[in-house]
Amino acid sequence: MWSLRDKYAIAGIGHTNYSSRSGRTVLDLASEACGKALADAGLMAAEIDGFVSYTFNDSVPAMAVATQLGCNATRYVVDLQAGGNAANLVIQTAAMAIEAGLANSVLVYRAMNGRSGFRLGGGREFRAQGITQFTAPFGWITYPQAMAMWCRRHMVKYGTTSEHLGHVAVTCRANAGLNPRAMKRQPITLDDYFASRPIVEPFRLLDICLETDGACAVLVTSAERARDLKQRPVRILGAAYGGGPQQGDDLFDALRWPEHATNYAAYIADELWRSAGVGPQDIDVAEIYDCFTYSVLAQLEGFGFCKPGEGGPFVASGAIARDGSLPVNTHGGLLSEGYIHGLNHVIEAVQQLRGEAGPRQIQGAELALTTAGAMSCGSALVLRN
Repeated sequence: MWSLRDKYAIAGIGHTNYSSRSGRTVLDLASEACGKALADAGLMAAEIDGFVSYTFNDSVPAMAVATQLGCNATRYVVDLQAGGNAANLVIQTAAMAIEAGLANSVLVYRAMNGRSGFRLGGGREFRAQGITQFTAPFGWITYPQAMAMWCRRHMVKYGTTSEHLGHVAVTCRANAGLNPRAMKRQPITLDDYFASRPIVEPFRLLDICLETDGACAVLVTSAERARDLKQRPVRILGAAYGGGPQQGDDLFDALRWPEHATNYAAYIADELWRSAGVGPQDIDVAEIYDCFTYSVLAQLEGFGFCKPGEGGPFVASGAIARDGSLPVNTHGGLLSEGYIHGLNHVIEAVQQLRGEAGPRQIQGAELALTTAGAMSCGSALVLRN
């Protein structure tokens, strides 16, 4: 269990523009985001000695970014082969490296040309791997197809409806309207949601996150050092990573999961809350991994914000709106801001806790939850100002 409560902090954040066609290399995007995180913290490149990133065969090595920035003292570099479930794990890894004495200040980043370049989940990366070699010949190869089955199970077991999913999409889009960096800012209604074209039952176009070109970066250092830097530090209060039994070894091997109406969140929630010393009732703002609308429902239930099967009515009640009991995805989320593989959730959480979110600011926000993952494995952080 995470036992480093309040010892480490996020001292700087940076991001590029989010777009559908950047016209730039992934190395250029990563370097810009990392450079902005350095400037935000008030540090020079020469003061950074660690880099951590994650990739799905669509990014650039961390050492390449360190070299591009001129970080000549780099002594700890990790490139995780991981999906969106690692968006918080990389920050945990950075803190652990500092705790072990392997680095003092670590830049964590995710960079991708996710629309104009390698399109994650398009099917190419799965056809020759694991169980997917047997599902691909039947046309079952993409993330929407996999998650649609999990969502359908929730509907069958609990009576969850498409209208419940629609409330997630509408809420995220309303928040994105207040976010100048969001790719989709035009408000939508439930009628717009139902009018969006079907993709794979029960998902419509507006149930699925955006494909995005861009990069995000987060600078992690000790809480002691962060106190002397430019920005108000955001401390890491608690963290957890993992999942339950039968996680599988590729996308469709998760079919072995024992109950598809429940995802990873239910398995790591206790460890997360124990590590942070708080509970779901204490969270002021939650940035919940929304690769699909359904994943928000499963995580709300799994992390204990509502009971199993009550995620749909919970979001329909307005509870996740900015003026609700649990403001969720205040930047518009992966559904409307952009999909930087979940790391943009951490950027938003830091801005909320610093009080820098402008018109979308949740007043008095002191504790934030960020999550990453939708299926059998994921990660989460509790952050405090």
